[in-house]
Formats: sequence, structure tokens, C-alpha cells
Amino acid sequence: MASDPDIETRIVASIRRIMRAVDLHSRHLVDEFGLTGPQLAVLQAVTRCEPATPGAIARSVRISAATTTGILTRLQKRGLIVRTRGESDRRTVRVDLTDAGRKALAAAPSLLQDRFRDQLVHLEGWERSMILSVLQRIATMMDAEDLEASPMLVTDDSTLVFRGPPGEDREDQDFIREN
Repeated sequence: MASDPDIETRIVASIRRIMRAVDLHSRHLVDEFGLTGPQLAVLQAVTRCEPATPGAIARSVRISAATTTGILTRLQKRGLIVRTRGESDRRTVRVDLTDAGRKALAAAPSLLQDRFRDQLVHLEGWERSMILSVLQRIATMMDAEDLEASPMLVTDDSTLVFRGPPGEDREDQDFIREN
């Protein structure tokens, strides 16, 4: 089957634009609000989950427990959350926003994925199904269908946390960003 070489070029260019939009939004969050996307997602989950335990937050944001713990540690060091042990069961941990955490959450924009979801609901069901099918096919073509869907984390010191299987995140690697 013959194909139009221009269409392949336009498909790849569209994927690059999507990747660039995600990168620009991530940089904006870090530069303007001092939060990474995953940190903002965790702060949002703290307000949604009742009780807000690390496990409930991890399930809500769909990231591993180990990754959630790392994010919570960074947020606590910045004074945005507090973790307290349960009085009757010392093994349970509750996560709450501090006043500074509530202010940071109120000032931060919505996540790019939230705005995207808001626009998706206005599409017809068949359109959403087609988009899902195409994106799943693209993930397969890029050998990415088994990758965890959560993003890489950019820490406050511009280091990356590279995502691996749950419990195998690698931190403190040099982060080189192309400008």
C-alpha cells in the first residue's frame, strides 16, 4: 500500500507539538509556581482524598507508592504538607495541606491534563473512542504500551526522577534540558 510521505511527516510533527506543549506547561509550572506537575497532582489529591493517606493519594494520581512517598517528602520539606501518624494505629499516616500548601494550590493553574479532560467531554462518544484507539496504537508503535503513564518528575534542583517499575525510580541523575 502506497502512502503519502507528507502525511507521515505531519503525524510526527503533531506528536512533537503535543510533546512540546506538555514540556512547556511543565516548565511553566516549575518556573512560575515552583511545582512540578506530579507535585501539583499530589496536592490536588490531598484535597480530594478522605482520608488523605499516601496510599489513597497514590491510587488517585495513579503513581507508585514509592513515587508518592518521594513527592510527599519534597512537599513536606517545602512546608506545603504535613504528615501525621494515627493515634489509635501508629502505622497509618494522614496527609494534610498546610496554609502554604493551600495558597500554592490556589495560585497554581490547573494541570494540562485537567484542561484536556474538560475539552474531551464535549466530544461525541465515537470521537473519544477513536482518539483512544489511535493513541493506544501510537503507544504500541513507539513500544510504550507497557510504560507507566505517570510523567517524569523534575525536582526543585532540576534533577529528573526517571520512571521505572514501581519501587525502581532512579533519582539524582543529571538533567540536561534542550532549549
